[in-house]
Amino acid sequence: MRSTPVPPSFEALRTAVAAQAPMLAPGRPGLRLLLLIALIAVMIGGVYAWRSQPEPEPLAPPPPVSGPSLLTPASALSPQSGSAQSGSLQSGSAQSGSSRPGTLIEVTIHVTGKVRRPGVITLPAGSRITDAVRAAGGVRKGASTGPLNLARKLVDGEQIIVGAAGPAAAAPPTADPAPIVLDLNTATPQQLEQLPGVGEVLARRIVEYRDGHGGFRTVEQLREVSGIGDRKYAEIREKVHV
Repeated sequence: MRSTPVPPSFEALRTAVAAQAPMLAPGRPGLRLLLLIALIAVMIGGVYAWRSQPEPEPLAPPPPVSGPSLLTPASALSPQSGSAQSGSLQSGSAQSGSSRPGTLIEVTIHVTGKVRRPGVITLPAGSRITDAVRAAGGVRKGASTGPLNLARKLVDGEQIIVGAAGPAAAAPPTADPAPIVLDLNTATPQQLEQLPGVGEVLARRIVEYRDGHGGFRTVEQLREVSGIGDRKYAEIREKVHV
């Protein structure tokens, strides 16, 4: 086979390199130096490559997930169950509010007339005249209660005359059912019932509004209670304060 002719330029370069080969060939000391330089370069490159490796960084913990647990069944999240739970919470708060210390007070009344043990008697708030007569030992033998309304609730500080003739004994000595000005933020349901036109249901609504709004700031807030219109508000606004 015929070899491919080498261009004159490459032939001249090869001839020049061959002529200078003895001068370019390193001796034994030069070869050792080249090997040492190559070894140092390899070591430096290895150290640089090792330090250039990315270091793993720990991942931050995931933020806590608010809301219902992932294991909670869907039936437990139904609107009916939510409303039942909220209703139970509201009833619990209402019970805790009604059982706070200081809400149960007493009334002190003077029972006189035809009873076995007349005198000053202290009874729980909400008691009635029949409870006062019973606490005074009951009516004497052969006597009657007269025109007293035994079902009427007691008013603190009143005097009850048992067996007195005439209509005067049927009413408390004070014509005003609420002789004192009540504090809307401390009055009990029984005391609120003494206000004109306020019964048991309306008194409970006033207390529920007070507990749900953190107390009354003004007397005008009574208008926001269900069942209190302009006429009823005009009757009781002078008998309460905050």
